[in-house]
Amino acid sequence: MLRLAFVTGTEPGKWFDRFAQRTRHGGIEPRDSDDPMVLLESGAVDLALVRLPDARMTERYHRVVLYSEARGVAVPKESVFAEVGQPVPAVELDGEMVQYRLPESGEADVAAVRAALQVVAANVGVVIAPRPLLKILSRKQVVPLELLDESVPQTSIALVWLKERDGDAIQDFVGIARGRTSNSSRQAAPKRSAREKTKAKQARRAQDKKNGAPGTRKAPGKRANQRRRKR
Repeated sequence: MLRLAFVTGTEPGKWFDRFAQRTRHGGIEPRDSDDPMVLLESGAVDLALVRLPDARMTERYHRVVLYSEARGVAVPKESVFAEVGQPVPAVELDGEMVQYRLPESGEADVAAVRAALQVVAANVGVVIAPRPLLKILSRKQVVPLELLDESVPQTSIALVWLKERDGDAIQDFVGIARGRTSNSSRQAAPKRSAREKTKAKQARRAQDKKNGAPGTRKAPGKRANQRRRKR
C-alpha cells in the first residue's frame, strides 16, 4: 500500500485507479491536505503531490514536476467578469478590492484563499490564486476565471518524496503520473503466482492444439497408413 497525500486543487483519482490496476503494491491510501508537505515530513505518507514553489524543498527530497497551473482570478457570480466569462487582463482589475493575492514567493496559502473566497461569495472583491485551486474551492456564488497577468507568480504541481524512502512503489506511481503505459519497461510488471503461471501454460497448450501448432498433431491412424501402402 502506497500512502500518498495530495494538495487541495489537484484531482489525481485517475492515477490511483491505474496504479491499482497495473501494479501489485496494494493500491493507494490517499489523503487530501491543504499542506501535504507536513504529512510527508512527519512520515505519515510516502509520497506527496504538492504545489511549488515551497521553501521547505531541500536536497533531502526527490521531486518530479508534472505540470504548471494557470493563473486565476475568482470573481462574484453577478459581476461583469463572470457574465463575459473570458480570461481577465490584469488592467481590468484596476480598482477592484483584492481579498487575496498570491505573494511574490509564489507559495499559496490554501486556508487564506478559502477564507477570502467567502468574502467574494458575498459579492465583495476578487481573489488571485492558481486557477485549479480556485475551481476546487469556489462556491456557486463565485466564478473562477483565467487571469492574464505575468506579474503573478507561476505555480506548478510536483510529486515529492524523501530520497531515503525511494522504492519500486513510488517509482511506479511516478511513471503512471508521467504518462507511462502498462507496457513500459520502467514500470514493474505484476508478478504471477505459480497457479496463474500453470493456468497460462495450459491455456497456451490448448490454443496450440486447436490451431494445429507443430508438436501437437496426432500420429496418423491405422487407416491412413493402409491408404499410403496401397498407393
